[in-house]
Amino acid sequence: MKRAPIRDILWLFFNTRLLLLLVTYVSYILLTAHQYSTNGVDVAAFFSSWNRWDAANYVRIAEFGYQTRFDVAFFPLYPLLIALISFPFGHWAYLPVGTLISNLALLGALFVMYQLAVDSEGEEVASRTLLYLCIFPTALFFFAAYNESLFLFLTSASFLAMRRQRWWLAGLLGFFAALTRSAGVLLVLPYLYELWISQSGRRDMLLKLLPIVLIPLGTLLYCLYCWQIRGDPLAFANLQYHWGRQFTWPWQAIIQGFVEIFWIQPFGSFYEVHSVLDLSATLAFIVLTIVGWRKLRTSYNLWMVLLVVYTLFSSTITKDDPLLSNQRFILEMFPAFITLASLSIRHPRLHQALIMLFPALLATLSILFITNHWMV
Repeated sequence: MKRAPIRDILWLFFNTRLLLLLVTYVSYILLTAHQYSTNGVDVAAFFSSWNRWDAANYVRIAEFGYQTRFDVAFFPLYPLLIALISFPFGHWAYLPVGTLISNLALLGALFVMYQLAVDSEGEEVASRTLLYLCIFPTALFFFAAYNESLFLFLTSASFLAMRRQRWWLAGLLGFFAALTRSAGVLLVLPYLYELWISQSGRRDMLLKLLPIVLIPLGTLLYCLYCWQIRGDPLAFANLQYHWGRQFTWPWQAIIQGFVEIFWIQPFGSFYEVHSVLDLSATLAFIVLTIVGWRKLRTSYNLWMVLLVVYTLFSSTITKDDPLLSNQRFILEMFPAFITLASLSIRHPRLHQALIMLFPALLATLSILFITNHWMV
């Protein structure tokens, strides 16, 4: 097992955190302070500028519990961790603790993903995989109090445990992943594949199959909780209409995305830009899934396909942006970043384009987020 370059990973982690803090400082002050004013901005408001959108929901749920019927759409592990750590310190601690958990989970994910990437493609690909993940346009959600980092860490760590044939650990990590996001239960299929190719005897196979029960158990426990408080075990799915989500065939939202961009939305409209970003991200990661099919481990490919299809089965085709939030959802598809890194090594100009485009979009979307403008 190749040892991860601790110093390089820490350098990448802290410098990208510093970049986001710098963007916050400059943009928040310049965009909220009065022109030519010598007065400082509200310090409390400055430090809470990342408490936006779903971050505010997670922090509120952590402090006060599931209050509204729509709150159950937010899976429990992340707000529970925030609550357990913050409770002794009082109200002020919930947002900082949520942000800290998100960033520490990202750091853990970087070490795990390095091992996965170096096993598949080597050190250079592994290093670029982490770089692209950290500067990706929506990587700001790894900094904010969202559960993206936690889910990425748990799922990638579960894959690493499968690779090392540590089945109980893989199952336990899958259990926690299923308590973090609804897509966590999909780890069952990669687990079955990795177990199948492990070439165990029949008796060993049955013993190693037992831990797989832990993965759907996470989802089942949350279903029981939803049943207890809302009378509907699938309330987290059935309430998605609140955000415009409904069952769709995978191709419907993609077609509708093109229609919105080239037919319905006027040039330069707010929703045209949103649709361009979401459609581009979706198509790019579908392409990366196809390109990486013969190069990556089959379980990684299976995970990619499952996540893509799972996302497209629940689209927002009744809204002006039919692929709403896909820029954020694709952050979970870690094998795509490995494929992208591999491609950039063979095509240096692709790498040059990415290191110019990604940070620029990351800064732009971060500014939108901290100034409370809706983006994904």
